[in-house]
Amino acid sequence: MDDIFISKSQFLKGLQCLKSLYLSKYHPELMDDISESQEALFRSGKEVGSVARGLFPGGLEIKFDGESITRQIQLTQSGIREGTKIIYEAAFSHNGLFAKADILRKGRKGWEIYEIKNSSKIKDYHLEDVAFQYHVLKENGLPVNKAYLTHINNQYERQGDIAVGKLFTVNDVTRDVKDLEKQIIEQIKIQKETLRGKIPTIDIGAHCSAPYDCGFRGHCWGHIPEESVFDLKGRGINHFGLYKNGIIHLKDIPAESLPLAAQLQIDCALKKKCVVSEAEIREFLDSLWYPMYFLDFETISEPIPLYDGTRPYQKIPFQYSVHFLREEDSKIGHYEFLADPDSDPREEIAAGLVERIPMNACVIVYNMSFEKGILNNLKIWFPQYEERLDNIIDNLHDLMTPFRRQHFYSWRMHGSYSMKAVLPALVPGLSYEGMEISDGDTAVLAFKKMCSLTDPLEIEHLRRALLEYCKLDTLGMLKIITKLKEC
Repeated sequence: MDDIFISKSQFLKGLQCLKSLYLSKYHPELMDDISESQEALFRSGKEVGSVARGLFPGGLEIKFDGESITRQIQLTQSGIREGTKIIYEAAFSHNGLFAKADILRKGRKGWEIYEIKNSSKIKDYHLEDVAFQYHVLKENGLPVNKAYLTHINNQYERQGDIAVGKLFTVNDVTRDVKDLEKQIIEQIKIQKETLRGKIPTIDIGAHCSAPYDCGFRGHCWGHIPEESVFDLKGRGINHFGLYKNGIIHLKDIPAESLPLAAQLQIDCALKKKCVVSEAEIREFLDSLWYPMYFLDFETISEPIPLYDGTRPYQKIPFQYSVHFLREEDSKIGHYEFLADPDSDPREEIAAGLVERIPMNACVIVYNMSFEKGILNNLKIWFPQYEERLDNIIDNLHDLMTPFRRQHFYSWRMHGSYSMKAVLPALVPGLSYEGMEISDGDTAVLAFKKMCSLTDPLEIEHLRRALLEYCKLDTLGMLKIITKLKEC
């Protein structure tokens, strides 16, 4: 047995960055805290893996909770000896390498590996994942005949119970995996040599976030100051090219070599100023009219469709907020909706919108493609509301436009034109900072948590937090319009 132990997850980490592999083995205390979003992604992956077992039901599950690696391997071998045809989470070790197969199935010509992914297409690192498993199982003496990558079919539309065979796409990647074997063996050698030596000297680079965000980013990026080259937003900027040439601070960047948007960001940041294009802002404001309605949705997107007529990863609205002004000086009105746990809210949302938003009202959103997509889906799901929803769609105006085009730009926006950056920069005193729910990802997690709770007080607490967050989105848009009128 080799003195160096490398699991499949560690091997994949090493493919991305040998320094990350080294730190994970010897200095795990330097790792960033796992975010709630990351934990939710892990849970989603487990749920997808569990559902995928329906492709080959009745298998033996090798549980890992509370079981040592040695015991998992023993249970796997015992299952094979006893003639088990299907094993979930089958565990194998060879020469210091450890791998688990999501589904191991005994076919007519040998064993078959099925790796389950909650993505909707095959990616290169998925193949490397399966190739590592194939190598370990093969070297363990198991006659592996086929290797498959199984991922979500995002064209599947749910009708009734989940049709597992339609939800997943099964791809034969045996040839790809065999072609990778030489590369896998060489990489294993490199990783073991790395782990026997000193910490690798590897600087930050694009590998810090591809294919995954590295868990040691906080440690490795500690030398990067505020207002660095990495704060520059927009296309056409080679951030790491500047960095490798010794340019780190915004003040040291040769701005003339950058796109105009980046030049403006640098100039405003260094001079702590904002710029206003009055004519363009006036043109945008002149395109609006009363009654004026401000609309924002919160959505959930799951790999396993929640309701009939929905597809994997389709955005399903569970909440909306509407602020409105019937006339310029009229009193501000507000409507809001938040779905009850474990209910399909789509029709109630569609009916509520067409009831509350009058015909030919000016409907203002932030990032129009998002809201337009939700409204178009509601129209497909509930054609009885098609005419009224089309009227809302036809009268949408995107408040992001003047900020995306930099007709208003403040150094406080740090190169971003998102609502989270624009609102506090333009309307002092209104900010998402300090809110229990302060962004869309957190809102989704809160809604999922609310659906799983039984304590009425906890449920009500999360409801209030969700309503306050979505309410600020639409109130913020209204206040932004008011401020733009003062420009």
